[in-house]
Amino acid sequence: MTVDSRESSSNQCTIVYVLGGPGSGKSTQCSLIEKHFGFCHLSFGDLLQAEADSGSDYGKMMQDLKKEGKLVPSDILVEALEKAMQESKNKKFLIDGFPRKQENLDAAEHILKIKPDFVLFLDCSEEEMIKRLLNRNQYTSFVYVVRSVIEPGQVLLDSSLINAARPIEKVFDAVKDVFSMS
Repeated sequence: MTVDSRESSSNQCTIVYVLGGPGSGKSTQCSLIEKHFGFCHLSFGDLLQAEADSGSDYGKMMQDLKKEGKLVPSDILVEALEKAMQESKNKKFLIDGFPRKQENLDAAEHILKIKPDFVLFLDCSEEEMIKRLLNRNQYTSFVYVVRSVIEPGQVLLDSSLINAARPIEKVFDAVKDVFSMS
């Protein structure tokens, strides 16, 4: 299957990449967008974990790479994404946590022949993310490599920067404005 949002109106998909650090509210906002706008939320971390837990050849390879401290190749990541999109009956996708780097974006465009309609970046200070994560009894450091996907001059993607340090309802009001304009 080629998932191409630009091919034809009968095959048209809406693709939104949702990026932000851990604790920025990606899952919370994706859940609200899913309910309000009818999108299918694909959490990239969950997709990869499910594949790793499945016992498939890809899953075993992912587990081995993880043990060795290596990254999963972009083409394998994109194939996991393609599988999830094919299994969905929806044509509107929120892809949470992808792409993490330019190579991932290039692979999605090359293999799936898709470009996102836009990127929703939930911007939150490191201090606020740490506070939120500590409230969940966890701490994760966030590497700002995903910014290279949306920074001007790096990649030509439409993106919307949302201040995610505000209360959930205020963030979702801003998110609804972005989706209403698209």
